[in-house]
Amino acid sequence: MKIYTRTGDKGETGLLGGKRVPKDHVRIGAYGTVDELNSHIGMLRDLTQGHQQELLIGIQETLFSLGSRLASASDEEADKFKVPRVGNAEITALEAAMDGMSAVLPEMRNFILPGGHPAVSQAHICRTVCRRAERAVVALGAQEPVPEAIVRFLNRLSDLLFVLARWLGHTFTVPEVPWKPRG
Repeated sequence: MKIYTRTGDKGETGLLGGKRVPKDHVRIGAYGTVDELNSHIGMLRDLTQGHQQELLIGIQETLFSLGSRLASASDEEADKFKVPRVGNAEITALEAAMDGMSAVLPEMRNFILPGGHPAVSQAHICRTVCRRAERAVVALGAQEPVPEAIVRFLNRLSDLLFVLARWLGHTFTVPEVPWKPRG
């Protein structure tokens, strides 16, 4: 299979199912940002080990499903291609993972500055890209129907990435640096 098709040379791309849209369409921005997030999570996975890698692989698989749904003109179109739906089970799994990590973390009393270890920093990068993906999906939802669970998953995922950043810092014994506003 060739990677290049030349069908996008005039600034259009095809959605799952064949519909053509401009490459700057809000739908392309939404699933493109989800794809970017997936790549950043891949880097985070490379910086972690053990159970966290399994957690991140599951998240990446869900993001592929989510991105494929966003790359479809409708839920019905995605169903034709047997793209898995993203729903309560995936959201509940994120919450359970957060609860498990939070159980060993000290109470947070201040905003903290990202950094201290490459894995911690990458988790924060993932968090901010996730928030951007969430905003892009919300913008798409203002123009076209988007399954509510997609926004909920991204919202919860950004929370998980924050908790994961703290958990990684705790695991690597990296002290959290509180934000001290200058007044």
